[in-house]
Amino acid sequence: MRPARALIDLEALRHNYRLARRLGGGRALAVVKADAYGHGAVRCAAALEPEADGFAVACIEEALVLREAGIRKPILLLEGFFEASELPLLLEHDLWTVVHAPWQVEALEHTPLPRPLRVWLKLDSGMHRVGIDAAAYADTWRRLQALPHVEVAVKMSHFARADELDCARTAQQLATFAEATAGLGGQTSICNSPALLGWPDARADWARPGLMLYGVSPFAQAHALAAQLHPVMTLESKVIAVRELPAGEPVGYGARFVTEAPTRIGVVAMGYADGYPQFAVNGTPVAIDGRPGRLAGRVSMDMLTVDLTDHPQAGVGSRVELWGNQVPAGEVVAHSQTSTYRLLCAVKRVPLEYRG
Repeated sequence: MRPARALIDLEALRHNYRLARRLGGGRALAVVKADAYGHGAVRCAAALEPEADGFAVACIEEALVLREAGIRKPILLLEGFFEASELPLLLEHDLWTVVHAPWQVEALEHTPLPRPLRVWLKLDSGMHRVGIDAAAYADTWRRLQALPHVEVAVKMSHFARADELDCARTAQQLATFAEATAGLGGQTSICNSPALLGWPDARADWARPGLMLYGVSPFAQAHALAAQLHPVMTLESKVIAVRELPAGEPVGYGARFVTEAPTRIGVVAMGYADGYPQFAVNGTPVAIDGRPGRLAGRVSMDMLTVDLTDHPQAGVGSRVELWGNQVPAGEVVAHSQTSTYRLLCAVKRVPLEYRG
């Protein structure tokens, strides 16, 4: 069998959730949208369910996968419902929904339901993606509160630049949120992963940790709290061939790497079809049999090449970690013209193997 695989450490996942919940000081919805950022939503949710306060997904389709797998804790739909006809289905499966647009409010006003639907009302505090305008927020909250079949429970918003710790935009959004929600009841939720780690003034009743659950820092620079995260995914494979090349020989597509001296090249069963970034540059870090190594040559669809010159004991069958405990995902990102979010979500084809 092809040796490429992604090892998923469920105990590390639980550790990261506990850290997020402790930092938030209240309750935390584990964000498992996009198949838990490539880690497998069903297995991750099952590992967290005994202690998680609930989960968050993008849409009803993702929620139904969890319900069908036996996950019973609350599930919040971050994008809400897309048609009024979905509202009975939300009740049937005991789902919570975000409301972020006037048309959704009108749909709730015109769709009687047999029992209350739990709603989180989203404010556009400055990201300008989705959310109720600040000037209309209080009135919208009261309109929903007046409906007997709606339980409007949580005031929420989302930060656009919380991963930039020196950016004033987050403080501005916090001020907008405070002003727009002043005097309203209910609980609050505004913290994503970077806000939980880097903006203590934003912590409230409900946190929504996403990226940090999977052990990856949202910050470009070192951060003390982010350093406490444990990587959940280790992407690895093995060397399947070795080439002994003299100086001046090109390696791989486009001759992007040319040997400067006699060089041992290892061919690894891992490529961009597996989710490894196609544009990772020469020198991108890897670990070869537990020792630091580097990429040498362009990544192709199914294979990549590494420099084995300083690894005389390495050969066919040697283990290569692409990211994980030894190679932080952030270091791969820094060499790859991508982001940590895209890096994790792009993983495919390789089998996921769970531990813990």
